[in-house]
Amino acid sequence: MNYPNVVITKCNDYVNEEVYRTIKSSVDLLGGIGAFVKKGERILLKPNLLSANPPEAAITTHPAVVGAVIRLVQEAGAVPLVGDSPGIGSAVKVSQKCGIAAVAKDLGAEVINLSTSVEVENPSGKTFKRLEIAKESMEVDGIINLPKLKTHTQMFLTLGVKNMFGCVVGARKPQWHMAAGSDSYAFARMLIDTYLFLKPRLTIVDGIVGLEGDGPGSGGDPRQIGLLFASSDCIAMDRVVTEVLGGKANDLPTTKVAEEDDIGETDIYRINILGENIDDVRISDFKFPPLVGIEFKLPLSLHSYLRNPLTARPIINNKECTLCNICVDICPPNIMTKTDRINIDYDKCIRCFCCLEMCPEGAISVKDGWLKRIISSL
Repeated sequence: MNYPNVVITKCNDYVNEEVYRTIKSSVDLLGGIGAFVKKGERILLKPNLLSANPPEAAITTHPAVVGAVIRLVQEAGAVPLVGDSPGIGSAVKVSQKCGIAAVAKDLGAEVINLSTSVEVENPSGKTFKRLEIAKESMEVDGIINLPKLKTHTQMFLTLGVKNMFGCVVGARKPQWHMAAGSDSYAFARMLIDTYLFLKPRLTIVDGIVGLEGDGPGSGGDPRQIGLLFASSDCIAMDRVVTEVLGGKANDLPTTKVAEEDDIGETDIYRINILGENIDDVRISDFKFPPLVGIEFKLPLSLHSYLRNPLTARPIINNKECTLCNICVDICPPNIMTKTDRINIDYDKCIRCFCCLEMCPEGAISVKDGWLKRIISSL
């Protein structure tokens, strides 16, 4: 049986040539860039462009990583395009702030907005038989996925599978959060169906500096990790990254769902790890977010009484909040309002934590319900 390959390589900083050499050596272990890109093809490079932040914030894929992959694609005789669909703003504007636009311009690559939403049939989907995908992501010959290694308050980590959610147009993302509701496993199944539909040819995770704590936005803390990961199989690769960081397989909802639905390989012992020995790169003190997006299964008669005490919720730090209204505008169920402060209707909150994700000030954090805190301490 052929097990999936995942490459782990060390890279300590974002010096352009060092990043290029490291990524090239990683891809060479997988068969070389020619195994993924052919001459004349148009290849979408899909970084994480969550929001307009500088590279040192570790919220977006670093421009040195994007630049290295642009060069590899060009060396293969293909045409690289850099694109995403941020939750707020356009890929073009966000890429200017995070340094990717300048790198793309220097290398002669175009940055495009994934902005045209189309409905597509997904007959092979395990759960979602119809998806809404950016048309631009389907008009290329192939995709190279470039996620940033970050924590995620709803999905535990945002890695290869989750990064493909950026191919859903930003304005349509709230609809999919609402479709899944407060069930993180339902949302994970949508993410996996989207990933399998688009099936990037290659994924390279920027883990040179990652984000820990209350990610994936300004609430998280940059963390030096010094690693890059590469694979053609996101499910296997996400499992390896979780293992390196010290997480458990089922902590990551997409991994748990993939195992339950027999999609891909989630057994760490059935994944070929190339490059560094995994035992030499394990991290013992990485700060994960609390598992806040998965509710206890309650009888209907008790749900309204125990939902808030048993679940975590977003809370506003009014001293740091600037009342910019971004969280109110982005909230999928529209249960946030602005007066002299931001108010949240917790009875209707679906715990998607989009507000925390998009807050530019890091003024939103996570607080466990009182009963959840007691149970967690037992």
